[in-house]
Amino acid sequence: MAKETLNAKRLLCPLPVIRTQDKVKTMITGDILEVVCTDPGVMQDIPAWCRINGHKVIESHSGEMEYIIILEVG
Repeated sequence: MAKETLNAKRLLCPLPVIRTQDKVKTMITGDILEVVCTDPGVMQDIPAWCRINGHKVIESHSGEMEYIIILEVG
């Protein structure tokens, strides 16, 4: 199981989701991806994308102008 981080800062919808999708294509089932964004819309968009595509959101939280979603590739 690999863990990778995707920097999607300063990207606006739908680019964080598109970059997440592109990155997940290079990973295998069980890998962990941490997506770091500055667009608050990802807090709804990426979990919705995960549900549709069979991935699991392990954790999501926000900090100072930063939104982080950790997902497991399904």
